[in-house]
Amino acid sequence: MDEWIRQAESWVGQAEGWIRQQPPEQIYVAAAVVAITILLLITVSCLKSSKPNTIVLSGLSGGGKTTLFYQLRDGSAHQGTVTSMEENNDTFVLHSEQEKKGKVKPVHIVDVPGHARLKPKLDEVLPKAAGVVFVVDAQDFLSSMQAAAEYLYDILTKATVVKKKVPVLIFCNKTDKVTAHSKEFIKKQLEKEINKLRESRTAISSADISDEVQLGVPGESFNFSQCLNRVTVAEGAGSTGNVSAVEEFIREHVKA
Repeated sequence: MDEWIRQAESWVGQAEGWIRQQPPEQIYVAAAVVAITILLLITVSCLKSSKPNTIVLSGLSGGGKTTLFYQLRDGSAHQGTVTSMEENNDTFVLHSEQEKKGKVKPVHIVDVPGHARLKPKLDEVLPKAAGVVFVVDAQDFLSSMQAAAEYLYDILTKATVVKKKVPVLIFCNKTDKVTAHSKEFIKKQLEKEINKLRESRTAISSADISDEVQLGVPGESFNFSQCLNRVTVAEGAGSTGNVSAVEEFIREHVKA
């Protein structure tokens, strides 16, 4: 240990001697370069760590959000066959990526129950979201179409979602069922319902919708391509494990 200390003292002495031999201007420039480099490294590190990794699962009760949550985490539907009244909140590596070699970034997934009294929880997590998966029951779509459109409208007009351009995936679940509607049909019907909502809510005073952003293009029928944030539609079935569209959406917006 004493030998290492003597060696270190020798290196320090040599460094001090070299510094004394350099012109002051050169030392100042070197110090400035080191300081700027350190500042840039800190800035890059902060930017990387500040990128959101939260994916929000939203939609009406009974749509299959909890089943989807368990499929993404465990590769199984197990407890997700019953409508959940409690939030599921966990950070994990996607089940489909657990055998991948190398480092894989975990994803924070929040499954917000669709019950009306839990809407404040959705408002709480949306500002932290890297993406939103809006789950629609493709089998029982017609009976819940209006309510689903209202819920989706509320998400798409949230100021935090629009300003941060949070991407939204409309996931048409339960398409393994014979009576399920296609994603094309669901997309068109949601656009029609949202168009009606947009027209009716435009008449409401701005004081009552202070947290809402106007949706679509005035004078034109609404479609999802008019949204400032990206809105896509996909289909699958959480109960059978057909959730690849959701996994692709997650990895597009939360890089591995």
